[in-house]
Amino acid sequence: MLSYRDLFLRHVAQTSDKPLAVEIQKAKGVYLYGKNDEKYLDLISGISVSNLGHNHPKVIKAIKKQLKRYLHLMVYGELIQSPQVKLAKAISATLPEKLNQTFFVNSGSEAVEGALKLAKRYTGKTEIISAKNAYHGSTHGALSIGGGEYFKNTYRPLLPDIRQINYNCFEDLDKITTKTACVIVETVQGEAGIVVPKKNYLKELKQRCVEQGVLLILDEIQTGFGRTGTFWGFENFEVEPDILVAAKGMGGGLPLGAFISSAEIMEVLKNNPFLGHITTFGGHPLSCAASLATLKVIQKNNLAVNALKLETIFKENIKHGLVREVRSKGLMIAVELGDAEKVQNAIKIALDKGIMTDWFLYCDTAIRIAPPLIMEEKTAFKVCHTLCDIFDEIS
Repeated sequence: MLSYRDLFLRHVAQTSDKPLAVEIQKAKGVYLYGKNDEKYLDLISGISVSNLGHNHPKVIKAIKKQLKRYLHLMVYGELIQSPQVKLAKAISATLPEKLNQTFFVNSGSEAVEGALKLAKRYTGKTEIISAKNAYHGSTHGALSIGGGEYFKNTYRPLLPDIRQINYNCFEDLDKITTKTACVIVETVQGEAGIVVPKKNYLKELKQRCVEQGVLLILDEIQTGFGRTGTFWGFENFEVEPDILVAAKGMGGGLPLGAFISSAEIMEVLKNNPFLGHITTFGGHPLSCAASLATLKVIQKNNLAVNALKLETIFKENIKHGLVREVRSKGLMIAVELGDAEKVQNAIKIALDKGIMTDWFLYCDTAIRIAPPLIMEEKTAFKVCHTLCDIFDEIS
């Protein structure tokens, strides 16, 4: 009889020649458990998804409650569904007054696609500016604005009228002109290896957009829902986007994404054409129920503050001759080794020691640390010691 591993490799479409292929039977808190009850500490939260860890009781309770009421009813936007309404209201309460309408979709890539369409429709312009080494998803439009030619060249031609600037380069802001519909950047660049904006960079970026009549889209797919030490990443930098994109950690472990803007801007999706953007499963009632529970737990338990405490522990205790730099914003952390082979060796040894970690798409010389916001301090200290032991092994 074929094992699940054999069936996985035979029937589940693969994304690379070397998947982790670790068989997981269950997950709880900050741990994943293998088929023989092996225990793995999830140091990456499913890539910044499981902000409350796995199977949080409040989230599970909310899912079960909604499960008894209804699942999918109708394509998004036609029926009044209380999980969507409650979540949209709660999200609005976390944001500046103008960001008061949410369009729910299924994922981050979908949210980006919707945000780009919205910006082009509202401004009547087509030029989109993004940042080099950015990651916004892998659908056609999201790929078009992403960084890294390696991932794009095979799929050309992509969207036209895309220009790129260097993130954190003030001089490049001059490339934003009245021809530009929108600028989209990550509040903190994730796959570039945790690149934090320089002082006043985002403020000057927004000012340039205002002067040129351009919409600013902030991608908070990884930074949102408490990960950077504030509920939204942009709160750290005294800037407000015109359109906000969210996903990953907002779903509580279920698929959910959103693009958020003002009523004035969102209005344009209603006509010419009507159904200017539509999704079948976006804002699924189970996902919205899970998201609302997630939002409430993050706020009630001050998990954004806990992210800052854990960040300090990791920065102060990952000290080793191999480590060139630790870059971070909250629980988005990159441990720079300056050597891709050493990073891969460290990831493999870490997995053998029961720690699941990763690297970055555009920075393969650094190790990714992005644990659930619920991680205890004693666990963080233990992880730091283990990582330093691993660095001893690969030195």
